[in-house]
Order: sequence, then C-alpha cells, then structure tokens
Amino acid sequence: MASKTPSATGAWSRARTWLGHIDGSLLALCLGSLVVVFAGGLIQVSFGAFSMTILEAWQAVFDPDILFDLQVWQVLLLGGQINPDVLLNPLAWDSLIVDASLPEMNKRSLIVWNIRLPRVLVGVLVGMNLAVSGAIFQAVTRNELASPFILGVSSGAGLMILLTLVVFSGLSTLLPLIASAGGAVAFLIVYAIAWKNGTSPVRLVLAGVIVSTVFGSLQTAMFFFADDIGIVQSAIAWTTGSLTGTDWEQVRMALPWTVVAMGLSLFSSRQLNVLLLGENTARSLGMSVEKVRFALSGVAVLAASASIAVAGIVGFIGLIVPHMVRNIVGSDYRKLVVGCVFAGPALMVGADVGARLAMNPTQIPVGIVTGLVGGPYFLYLMRKQQEMGEI
Repeated sequence: MASKTPSATGAWSRARTWLGHIDGSLLALCLGSLVVVFAGGLIQVSFGAFSMTILEAWQAVFDPDILFDLQVWQVLLLGGQINPDVLLNPLAWDSLIVDASLPEMNKRSLIVWNIRLPRVLVGVLVGMNLAVSGAIFQAVTRNELASPFILGVSSGAGLMILLTLVVFSGLSTLLPLIASAGGAVAFLIVYAIAWKNGTSPVRLVLAGVIVSTVFGSLQTAMFFFADDIGIVQSAIAWTTGSLTGTDWEQVRMALPWTVVAMGLSLFSSRQLNVLLLGENTARSLGMSVEKVRFALSGVAVLAASASIAVAGIVGFIGLIVPHMVRNIVGSDYRKLVVGCVFAGPALMVGADVGARLAMNPTQIPVGIVTGLVGGPYFLYLMRKQQEMGEI
C-alpha cells in the first residue's frame, strides 16, 4: 500500500485538528441555528401582498426545475448568463454577460425567488458578517464590550450615508461603496488616535467611543440640512438598519466579500486566541502584535462594511452574538468563530421576521427589533456577570 505524500499528510492533520474542536455544544448550536434560519426563511417567503400557504412557498423554494437550473443561478448570482466564448479572453470580458433575464417561471416561483428569497439571503450574510466582525473586535481589544459600533465603523458609514443623501444626492447609486469606505476611514481614524508607540486595547476602545460620539453628533446635525422628507426617511432606514427592498443585487454585492471575510476569520482563529493571552505573552510566542492586530481589524472592518453596504447600520448583532456563542461553546476562537457564522444569521433572520410581522402590513426596520432584543439581553448579561469588560 502506497504511503501518503507529505502534503496529503499535512492536510489530513489539519483536518483532524479542526474536526477535533467540534464538540456537542458547538454542533447543537450550529444545528439549532440552521433550524431557526430555515424556519424564519420559510415564514418570510410565505408572507406578502401575494398570499400563499407555507406549503406553496416551500414548493416554490425547492422547485427542482429552478433549483437545479444553471441558467437561473447564473442570472441570480452573476447578473446574467455567461458567454463561454469570451472566458479565456480578458479583453472581451465587457461582453461576458449576454443575457440578464430569468427563464420562464410561474407567478408563485417568480415572487419567491425574485423578491422574497433575496431578503432572507441578505439577512443571512448580514448576520454572519456582523457577528464575526464583533467577535474579532472583541479579541483585538480584549474587551467583550467591543463591536463595530463601539469602534466607529458603523458611525463612519452612517455619516457618509447621510452626507451622500443630503448633500451629494447624485451619488446615491454608489451608496453601498461610499458606506463601506466611510466605515473603513472611521476605523483608520480610530487607529491613528489610539496610536502612541503602538496601540493598546484600552486606547482603541476609548478612541472608538470618541469617534463614534463625534460622528453621531454630525449625523444628527445632517438631518437639519435635509429639505425632502423622502430623503430623511431613506436616511433613517439606512442608519437604523433595514432589509426592506433588498434583492439579488445586494446578494451579489455582499457575497464575495463575505466569503473572503469568513475565510480569513476562520484561518486567523489561532492568532485571535493568542491575542487573548495578552500582548507580552503574544510577543514571547513570536507574534508581531501590532501587525496582527491591524490585519485582523481589517478583516473585521471588511465584514462589517459588507453588511453596512447592503443593510445599513444594524445594531447589537455584533455585540451580543459573540456573547451568546461564548456562553455556549467557550472562548476558544476556533469554535467561537464557527458558532458566530451560524448564530449570527439565525438572530438576524429571526429579527427580520419580527420586523416584518410585528405591525403587519407595516414593516419596521430590523435594526429596531435587534435593539429591542439586544438591549434587555445585554442588561441580563450585565446583571448576571460580576465583571464585564476585559475578556
């Protein structure tokens, strides 16, 4: 029998190492989260102006004529069918997409697949990004109160959203990209303020609070310059966080960045664990703390920006999901990141069901529901634990 090659042996060893961290609590969390996502998604696709039963919605979602049609997935995920004749010719890639029309569907399937299902998928991506982003920020700062909101990412994105809508309305089509850039610039400002021969977790959090406060005040001031009530309502929806009106364009926008951010987060789980040991211990283990901290912060900003770009500023997901997962699977980031990848979408999809049905037929922003759920839960954590702050 032939022996295994070194590369195969190394891959198998890494696989066994990862599988060794999957215990009963993590498996139960992942399976429970999947049940919530599927149940919430099924409820979402069943309700709307065009009524259908849950069974009819289920049949539309799992219609094999659509589910296994490559043409459908090309249109939904890529924006149109691919012209294979130009794949090997980069100079002709401007004509790569040749048809952006969906194949013929019945009315029920068209409504489910083109209108309702994208909202569920965007909720999954947003929940995943915010939960993992919050978990990374908490490790980088060694502070369980850290989140994209606390570290200025959300407030920077919100300010750029308002500035675009109120002052530069002609750039509204670029709003997602502008929001992402605003979040990234805000965190760079936080990092610059916290720098003093290096950074520290405490200075990063304090700098984040400063930037969030200043940018929040500027956001409030921007409302006084808006003359159109429609602009104000749109801005409120963005700064509160909403999945209303999302479609496959938002899925296509968030999906690639989400895949990159989740892959980097899982790959960096060991570095996150080392950071939790403290700077001195991390340096003694050979880690370049500042470089790793900045790189991991970049991954967290990427994840948060991908979320903000498609759904606006959704509060509390990035703060409470890592807490919930940590209470179930522990503080090992090899399990914590995986848990956040599953629990974040479950909470987001569940909250969006509440946002859609709480005042039916009126839909409220999902950020209001996450705030109403997250606030009391965080109060419960604060009362339950003797000390909060440093992990």
